[in-house]
Amino acid sequence: MNDARAATLDLLMRRAAGATICPSEVARALSPEDWRSAMPSVHSAIDGLVRDGAVRLSWKGERLTTRSGPYRIGLPDRD
Repeated sequence: MNDARAATLDLLMRRAAGATICPSEVARALSPEDWRSAMPSVHSAIDGLVRDGAVRLSWKGERLTTRSGPYRIGLPDRD
């Protein structure tokens, strides 16, 4: 799971400000050949990152408070 946390944050830091990533991008970074099997650990890592306030979730521009159905991952807004 720590690998998924690190991969998520690394991918987000490489994106433009305000950009989001798909959880499958994280899984593909961890296991390109069998990325679907990495999805449970990615989802678990994302749940932890949300709990820690390290990332935010959205879908079609709408903010999500928890992971449910399809979602995108972004860095929290900076005030």
